[in-house]
Amino acid sequence: MAQSNSRFAVVAAIVGNASITLAKGATFLITGSGAMLSETIHSIADLLNQILLLIGIVRADQAPDQRFEYGYAGERYVWALISAVGIFFLGCGVTIYHGVQSLFHPPELAMGEMNWAIGALLFALVIDAIVFYLAIKGEWKNAVRYNKPFHNYLRYEADPAAVAVILEDGAACLGVIIALAAILLTQITGHHYWDAIGSIGIGVLLGGIAVWLIIRNQELLVGPSIPREEKQQVVQILKNNPLIDDVIDLRSRVLSIDNYRIKADLSFNPAELSKRLKKKALAAYPDIKNEQEFEKFCQNYTKDLLDTLTEEIDKIEEEIQRQIPKAQHLDLEAN
Repeated sequence: MAQSNSRFAVVAAIVGNASITLAKGATFLITGSGAMLSETIHSIADLLNQILLLIGIVRADQAPDQRFEYGYAGERYVWALISAVGIFFLGCGVTIYHGVQSLFHPPELAMGEMNWAIGALLFALVIDAIVFYLAIKGEWKNAVRYNKPFHNYLRYEADPAAVAVILEDGAACLGVIIALAAILLTQITGHHYWDAIGSIGIGVLLGGIAVWLIIRNQELLVGPSIPREEKQQVVQILKNNPLIDDVIDLRSRVLSIDNYRIKADLSFNPAELSKRLKKKALAAYPDIKNEQEFEKFCQNYTKDLLDTLTEEIDKIEEEIQRQIPKAQHLDLEAN
């Protein structure tokens, strides 16, 4: 569900940004506005970055193989990180550079053609708002599905590709408003520096988003532990089992947006184990007449002990996966 929502959001963003890029680029050629050039660069960066996000989503869906036995889920973080770096250098760097250049060397603006720029920006605002709404709607459904506060889900658990679309299109809406304000102020005052300031403002906005996305994807590539609430839930499931005496060590890692790995070293309660095996042991005890039968009894008792532990661990894993479906890789060991 989460992956299909992410794919839909990214594809919608690609279609929307392709049309917006054409509209903004044509308007820049007509008007010569620095803010429009910044907005065109912004949309080109968004389009290229969302194509990278789609590549990551497609590659992450590859089935596990002998080379990558836990699958290719980490691919989405690699491509999302590349996308975030692209936003920083292409979106932020080029836009700010052009804004500073325009501030000191104002270009000639076709003031009579600025209505074209306003029309293109309003068109972009509508498209970006639609894509932004669709991305928010998809992740909101995921947050409700997992019973998580939306902000926390978006910050710690949502697919970074979907988060990138939300942030990029949210920034695109805000960037359009900044560009509109810059163009209107330029028209009203006749001062070209408003256009340059708008360009710099859009660049700073993109830079902030890029830094956040870089940090988030870096965390996911390194491999954070699962959310604290779910980790506590696992500990509680283990401690509620009468056969488990103590949880010696518990470590976890987020492998992908819907795949956790959890490893726990457990101390089992010898009294509870003995109680469960006592009836079978007492039934076999009278048959022990010699050393050979005693050895057979020991072998059977050891087998029963291991079978009991295996069955109990299987039940515990089933319970953990029932309560936390994302816990797909469980490694419970007797200490």
